[in-house]
Amino acid sequence: MSTLVGSLWWFVISLGLLVTFHEFGHYWVARRNGVKVLRFSVGFGKALWSRRGRDGTEYVIAAIPLGGYVKMLDEREADVDPAEADQAFNRKSVWRRIAIVIAGPAANLLLCVLLLWAMFVVGRPGYAPVVGHVDGIAAAAGLQRDDTVLAVGGRTTQTWDGVQMALLPFALDRQDVDLRVRDANGHERVRDLKLSALPDGLDERSVLSGIGLTAQQALLPPVVGTVRPDTPAWGVLAENDRITAIDGEPVRAFDDIGPMIQRLGRQGGEAMVEVEREGERLALPVTPRLSSAAGRGDFWMLGIEPVRRSELPPKDAAEQYGPLEAVPAALREMRYQTVQLFEMVGRVFSGRVSVQNSVAGPITIARAANTYAQQGLAWYLTILALLSLSLGILNLLPIPLLDGGHLLYYLIELVKGSPLSERAMAAGQYVGLALLAGLMGLAFYNDILNNFVR
Repeated sequence: MSTLVGSLWWFVISLGLLVTFHEFGHYWVARRNGVKVLRFSVGFGKALWSRRGRDGTEYVIAAIPLGGYVKMLDEREADVDPAEADQAFNRKSVWRRIAIVIAGPAANLLLCVLLLWAMFVVGRPGYAPVVGHVDGIAAAAGLQRDDTVLAVGGRTTQTWDGVQMALLPFALDRQDVDLRVRDANGHERVRDLKLSALPDGLDERSVLSGIGLTAQQALLPPVVGTVRPDTPAWGVLAENDRITAIDGEPVRAFDDIGPMIQRLGRQGGEAMVEVEREGERLALPVTPRLSSAAGRGDFWMLGIEPVRRSELPPKDAAEQYGPLEAVPAALREMRYQTVQLFEMVGRVFSGRVSVQNSVAGPITIARAANTYAQQGLAWYLTILALLSLSLGILNLLPIPLLDGGHLLYYLIELVKGSPLSERAMAAGQYVGLALLAGLMGLAFYNDILNNFVR
């Protein structure tokens, strides 16, 4: 399946599921409160499929999959048969109307918990949180190769993805954080990562690489991919040689070779490079040569390049719990993601994070859904849960046209003892329409900028 087709497919499936659950929340509570539902629509525009149920509700799947709605009997919108007047939405008490409106976002929050529970039971695969290479801030904190990151700021990390996701908010805020690690000898220690030292001008998409932490699985194997002509290694080393040691010092990754060669070059003389070649172990003499390059200065070189991976190594860890343990884990995760969502909004308003990298439109969401789906069921459940959480919280914002706007009207009604005037509500609708149009325009602009321009 091509990326375009896959993105469209998973976007429609994901949004359809989330919208259906959201609207079902409104529908279910409305019916339980004696309100007649005229139409339950997933999508807008022309109906692609429809069926009328025994309860009189018309169930519709429409052509534009960017939302949905539940149309209820309401005397403010059309004439109502006096025999059905008691089933009209506007005839219900304000508390019943509040319950019906809040049921949609509540359904999305419930779905988020269910999806996270399923994700933890299935097990979200990843790489073990083992450090492969350190420099910069990470090296200054005392982190070393083979350290296993057990927790970041008190948040347990079972995979390297968990480490990255836990570090991101601290990095965005330039806030120092403690890492609890277990070294190669099994001793646990706490390392203070000075993220306040990250430069202010660093793009938020690059803050993690700026820390200087690389996962063990991300390191390239010490296998020769190419030997450049007229270099010290030419005629000595060959393609597919696996370098096992240099002057008796073990080599475990291609990244180890550069620093070793610099030390040997400064000492002078030839180096003995031990390799495995077609089942044989060889020790070959190579003398590093001093070279220079623009932006890099002088350096010692052999003249070899690594083998480039066509695919990543298999996952060797997972975030997984039993069915009972997964319940509190899902609740903790939803609470954590909710806090992160509101903190991200705060970063946007304070200018610490650019709007371009925080407001996503349908193109970005579609691509993300496709990418996560390609990584397996658990990862797809992850993005579904985050989208459901975002949809639930977004709909609670006090913006007219959204559920939160209707809740605002009803709260005002509770305070003043009577509904808002039709004029005030109409004005609110125009304000809400303008705000939503602006938000959608920004989302589409960011989509085009991030997916087609950058």
